[in-house]
Amino acid sequence: QVQLVESGGGLVQPGGSLRLSCAASGNIFSIYTMSWYRQAPGKQRELVAAITSGGNTNYADSVKGRFTISRDNAKNTVYLQMTSLKPEDTAVYYCYTQGSDYARRDFGSWGQGTQVTVSS
Repeated sequence: QVQLVESGGGLVQPGGSLRLSCAASGNIFSIYTMSWYRQAPGKQRELVAAITSGGNTNYADSVKGRFTISRDNAKNTVYLQMTSLKPEDTAVYYCYTQGSDYARRDFGSWGQGTQVTVSS
């Protein structure tokens, strides 16, 4: 099994910044792509940003230029630096990790989610 532990959410004023972290542990041989998704009340879960093992990134148009995804492969950890936050960024943010275990079976695991609220 693979466990993902997220941290860093909270309440921030518009224009502020937050940094989310997600650490993966457990039966992990290799991690491919690490991603952040978010889900606002009444809306579908959407991809925010993703990063491959080689460092290639992609972002939702709504966060380009404001959010930065990065990863520390030695720690199996992915980060999401969020700046210039807007009220519409308010959502539960989920980490999603794809990889393979020691039996070379592919896995996809979700974190428990962390609340980000942008409000004055």
